[in-house]
Amino acid sequence: MSIRLVKLGAVLLLLFVTLIACSGTGDKPSEGNTIQAPVATDQKSPVVSNPEEPNSSEGAKESSPIQISAGLRIPWSIVWDGDDIYLSEREGNIVQVKDGEIKRQAVRLGKSVHHDGEGGFLGLLLAPDFHDSGLAYAYHTYRGSEGTMNRVVLLKREGSEWAEERALLEGIPGDMYHNGGRMAFGPDGMLYVTTGDAQVTSLSQNKDSLAGKILRMTLEGGVPDDNPIPGSYMYSYGHRNPQGLAWTKDGIMYSTEHGPSGRPGGHDEINRIERGGNYGWPVVIGDDHSEGMIAPLYHTGDEAIAPSGTIIDDQGRLLIAALRGEAIYRYTPESGEIEAIHEGEGRIRDLALRNGTLYFITNNRDGRGQPSSTDDRLIAIPYQ
Repeated sequence: MSIRLVKLGAVLLLLFVTLIACSGTGDKPSEGNTIQAPVATDQKSPVVSNPEEPNSSEGAKESSPIQISAGLRIPWSIVWDGDDIYLSEREGNIVQVKDGEIKRQAVRLGKSVHHDGEGGFLGLLLAPDFHDSGLAYAYHTYRGSEGTMNRVVLLKREGSEWAEERALLEGIPGDMYHNGGRMAFGPDGMLYVTTGDAQVTSLSQNKDSLAGKILRMTLEGGVPDDNPIPGSYMYSYGHRNPQGLAWTKDGIMYSTEHGPSGRPGGHDEINRIERGGNYGWPVVIGDDHSEGMIAPLYHTGDEAIAPSGTIIDDQGRLLIAALRGEAIYRYTPESGEIEAIHEGEGRIRDLALRNGTLYFITNNRDGRGQPSSTDDRLIAIPYQ
């Protein structure tokens, strides 16, 4: 009886070892750029190409990142003055990075920064004559009589601090989420500003609202005479939460935009922006079509990468910082292909290209990431 039990035990042990071997990690799909099932949580999620899945750039991945500075507090924008770098921080400061050292500078505003959710001190641009004038443009969230709002202000540097000179535009609808906030100077010398739908989706199609738009204004805050609607800042509409703006050398304008949450989710977009164009939100998403609405050049399908800052390289390719995608993506308009060229740093908010080096900032302390002891960081990698 005992011999039979020993034999039976040996057979069961052999069967157990065999099952363990068959269930090892060798059969698990790679996380790299493979297509994953949609997930509801805000975690790393590779882009799903439309129509093909993105490639990966091995050359970029072999480049060793260099940490320029650490200990940043949710940085949002990168701008340059000579060799000095300035960063906006969402809680309301401007950081000067000089020779790798951080100098955090206070910003005195007429209305306090309302740092809640995705809101706060967001877009930052140095005036074209900053070296002489010390002026800069900023976009920030505040609390007004009608609740959460956003405003565009003109700042002036005063020693180691900044002070508001005047407000250029106020009353942009805001919320805990979907505040937009990206600013850029166009090749026409105008100031362009992205705004979110403030979680009131109908505002994006309302031409009388400043929400869910790309706005265009003079550097003095006026409405340009050649805007699509006389007296209106609106340049394009039907946007959900655009956070990237860039132009090619020949003046083609692109924007990157966050798609819907929940189900359906994903459908983050790359759009070619036309004067007065309607980009469909919330009426259409993805490959849907409706008369008078412009479909995206590219969308991510059911996956989400949460695109933010966007720039264009010398070859006309878009470089896109991705938050949920936790990567820098490169999109080639001619082929429609997209590829991840750098990963492994967590959530990425903005980026800048300078003298063959790509600089970018992490956003792992924004409440959705997994910060390391050195986050957030300004990082540089070689770029070709």
